[in-house]
Amino acid sequence: MTDVLLKQLIAHTQQAVKALYHSDIPENQVAVQETRKEFEGQLTIIVFPMTRFSKKSPEATGTEIGAYLQRHMPELAAFNTIKGFLNLSFSDAYWADLFKTTVSRESFGTFAANGKKLMVEYSSPNTNKPLHLGHIRNNLLGYAVAEILKAYGYEVVKANLVNDRGIHICKSMLAWERWGNGETPESSGIKGDHLVGKYYVLFDKAYKQEIDGLKAQGLSEEEAKRQAPIIREAQQMLQQWEAGDERVIALWKTMNGWVYQGFEETYDRLGVDFDKYYYESDTYLLGKDIIQEGLEKGVFFRKADNSVWIDLTADGLDEKLVLRGDGTSVYITQDLGTAQLKHDEFGMDESIYVVGNEQDYHFKVLFLILEKLGRPWAGGLFHLSYGMVDLPSGKMKSREGTVVDADDLMDEMVETARVRTEELGKTEGLPEGEKARLYHVIGLGALKYFLLKVEPKKRLLFDPNESIDFQGHTGPFIQYTHARIKSVLAKGGYAASVDFELPESLADSERDLIHLLAGYPAVIKASAEAFSPAQLANYCYEVAKQYNKFYHEETILKATDVAVRDFRLHLSAATARIISGGMKLLGIEVPERM
Repeated sequence: MTDVLLKQLIAHTQQAVKALYHSDIPENQVAVQETRKEFEGQLTIIVFPMTRFSKKSPEATGTEIGAYLQRHMPELAAFNTIKGFLNLSFSDAYWADLFKTTVSRESFGTFAANGKKLMVEYSSPNTNKPLHLGHIRNNLLGYAVAEILKAYGYEVVKANLVNDRGIHICKSMLAWERWGNGETPESSGIKGDHLVGKYYVLFDKAYKQEIDGLKAQGLSEEEAKRQAPIIREAQQMLQQWEAGDERVIALWKTMNGWVYQGFEETYDRLGVDFDKYYYESDTYLLGKDIIQEGLEKGVFFRKADNSVWIDLTADGLDEKLVLRGDGTSVYITQDLGTAQLKHDEFGMDESIYVVGNEQDYHFKVLFLILEKLGRPWAGGLFHLSYGMVDLPSGKMKSREGTVVDADDLMDEMVETARVRTEELGKTEGLPEGEKARLYHVIGLGALKYFLLKVEPKKRLLFDPNESIDFQGHTGPFIQYTHARIKSVLAKGGYAASVDFELPESLADSERDLIHLLAGYPAVIKASAEAFSPAQLANYCYEVAKQYNKFYHEETILKATDVAVRDFRLHLSAATARIISGGMKLLGIEVPERM
């Protein structure tokens, strides 16, 4: 529904309650929703809250309010009351005029700048291995949320905090020194992040062997993990890095450089980007001044071993370490400093952290500490928590047999798209280059849509084959619908115009399609406010499904009435524009032909 119609309907309903029952009903108690498909009408008012004013049954109350609305709203053609639900049907003239004056315009669905700045931080990879399936969901969520918020009028900064220091990268570095023999991405033909990941795996194998050897000598597993020579050597390398050892720093820069190049190739292929990179190597010492400030304010306290803590038990949490006894940082120390750095640099009104749900507790603590420290911007911090992605057992194998990396998954998606598309004969006559491009668009579109159509908080099962279905609730179905519309427009010789005739009446499928298209701005608004691409993704599917219903029920190109034909072409063009625009916000391309 449109915001204008919603506001009019609420105002008239308030007037009806005042006139009929001499009572005032607050605006927030007038509930309006889309009419359920099994009932006649487009919008429904929930009557139950009004019965306390009418002192009558829901049916009688709905009938009286419906009659009042029909007298005062010329666009209201009919109504019916079923139990406590007042279903409203608006006239064909209303929907046709709404389409011509609003929905069909190029500017429909655009928002003016709201003057607010927001940061979306996503990806946050470690530099010891390639991006994996979990990172794909993270990147797609972060990118889509950022694009939707931009469309809604925010100035958006896309940020990536790269975890480029610590014991994990030292493990890869040490393994490369031992067994690399000078191997590089160029000499091996291996993508940089995969090459570094290879040595991380080699380290892990050697580490496990040493642990087993020490356990055979009588050490406990925990003791063996601590005493294994290779881990002690990696820890020493980390200490050398923190001390600024030139040899270690040079190797660290070289291997991280390989990883960054690999990441950029993956990001480019996935279609995501960033405005600002932060690196843990630059930020890991931040936050210590904030700890001192918190001690002076009495927010933190120091224990006998010199470690610094905060007591959050009164807030339903627990005591949290914020600085070790030897003065070294923990993650929360760094995150406090980085949060301050980001706000000092960009002055955002809001900041969204796209991080998996295993970090829910961490972000509760982080935001609460900043609030207790008196940071006025702490209220604008939000953790966009998301669930894990599972794969059907045996469907895919990773390079190392543990997690599925992003490059492998994208390769499989493109290959699956090729097989499925060729089986359906949808690429006959296309040049080879155009075919390859189409397989990429379909494969990546299937992957992105499948992951984005589910609410972020939910854990999901991703099946590559199920995601590439040209008839199901999938990205390729929406893409194919868009290509179908473009074909209709090309065959019909469609020319954009704001001056076209309106039909005297509308078919049910036309009315339903206009009604659905009219809700596009409201869907962007809802998706932006909820930080949920799923709402927009599912809306795009509903639009595609409704267009196909219209396409099969009504004649477009062979319509005998020229005005009807022209109107239906304009309706098709508006549908394509909204599908394309909505999918673009999700980071999904829609092809012109398939």
